[in-house]
Amino acid sequence: MTTAPLRKDAARNWERIVAVARDLVDEGTPLQLNDIARRAGLGVGTVYRHFPTAEALLETVATPCLEGLAAHGEQALADTDPGRALADFLTRTIEAQVSDASLSAVTAAPTDTLPRTTELKRTLRSVGAQLLERAREAGVVRADLTSDDLVPLMCGVAYAANVHSAPDDRIETARRYLTALLEGLYIRRAGHPRSHG
Repeated sequence: MTTAPLRKDAARNWERIVAVARDLVDEGTPLQLNDIARRAGLGVGTVYRHFPTAEALLETVATPCLEGLAAHGEQALADTDPGRALADFLTRTIEAQVSDASLSAVTAAPTDTLPRTTELKRTLRSVGAQLLERAREAGVVRADLTSDDLVPLMCGVAYAANVHSAPDDRIETARRYLTALLEGLYIRRAGHPRSHG
């Protein structure tokens, strides 16, 4: 589905709303459209015309991160080393989880507001499952590990990094925790792909 481009003033308003929302998400402040209108210096009606719900706005804020992860996942599928490809994808995912506050809320939501969000989440699930299956078939990771296991394991790493480290150290802490997790998932030490950013 294509949409007509926004007029310049409407496009500026859209960008302003998303920028204010991004700042609030980064601060850990829940999104409230009336508050965003005030902070953006716009009428409430203008904000609601662009984003009928706070969920739609939050998903819009998260979209660039989701798109980046999806693109990275597609690149990982082209890697001829299944173990390295899986480790690289999981590393990039965990870095995003601890550095973009919008990601966890959007990926954990039981329903999506925007079709683009649903599409990107479906892509990420598919890519993760394919990368894990390739690693399993290559005999690199435990045979009993399923794609359904990856989400809670990654959430656990992200949660631990967020709780047990300062904001400036979260990415490095998450990488360290993920490396320890991967060492438990991989079957053999020789040739084990190290996670890196």
